[in-house]
Amino acid sequence: MIFATIAFVNAVKIVRSYDTNATTSYQYELEKKSYLSATIIKFIFYVKVPLFIFFVYTLNNIATLLPGAMCAAGVVSATTYGTPLLLLKILNLYVFAFWIVLNDEDMKYENQPYLKKKFWLFCVAYFLLLAEIVIESMMYGALDVNSVVDCCGAIFSTTSATYMAEVLGASHSLLLSFFYGTFVLLVLFYLLKNRYFYAITNVFYLIMAIITLIAFFGTYIYELPTHHCPFCLLQRDYNYIGYFLYIILFVGTFFGIALGLIEFKKEEQLKRFRLSLFYNTLYMLIVTYYPLSYYLKNGVWLK
Repeated sequence: MIFATIAFVNAVKIVRSYDTNATTSYQYELEKKSYLSATIIKFIFYVKVPLFIFFVYTLNNIATLLPGAMCAAGVVSATTYGTPLLLLKILNLYVFAFWIVLNDEDMKYENQPYLKKKFWLFCVAYFLLLAEIVIESMMYGALDVNSVVDCCGAIFSTTSATYMAEVLGASHSLLLSFFYGTFVLLVLFYLLKNRYFYAITNVFYLIMAIITLIAFFGTYIYELPTHHCPFCLLQRDYNYIGYFLYIILFVGTFFGIALGLIEFKKEEQLKRFRLSLFYNTLYMLIVTYYPLSYYLKNGVWLK
């Protein structure tokens, strides 16, 4: 956080005073500060990635201390801070990863066209990071090892009166139609090389991928129709498949969304189109494998 604050102070100075056309010693000093800040921000992102994985791993291990909890889902739902914290951490990964891409693109040009934009973005990212740290402290402080919490079976039950239950209780054919339909649109916009529609479709693909993983595909990984937990996928019993699925989904959708936000050179744009579609396709093929494999072995679908 100390390094992030140093980068934030420099970012504010650059946003307020940097002028590409000026040749004063102060501008030269700001330019040097921009390199220092960029190095700090890249360091933060490269540390955040393993820390996020460690955070999820820690939640799974803390579950053994909370009565009723069977996995990270119980820990997340044990306080009012758990779910916002998890969503904020995921959002911050996307924001910092986007900053890295924007910075790399900016450094390719002598006049650094994205210099102010990227430090504006970091000013926003800094407050998101600050909020993440505060909420994380509040969540760990609010955990009570003497209170009974819900297990993932109750949290992701289709019979409870929650929005989650309504989503999980929706027709599987309807959810799968949206999921595969969104993937077909991804392929279509990839062939048309329409980066804006491709980026928007990636957002929908990410949402539908998470929903269908919880509502449908996950049950075939567990081979249990009532088990919908997205956290148990991260456990040894299921070969840690969740880590792989979530990482390739993040990479595929991130490259896709970034295409709509930054105008890359043609060759770089094609490369990112291919990377995005490759990882999104890989995700689709892996999750599709589980129900098909189950049906071929057992001759029935889970109900």
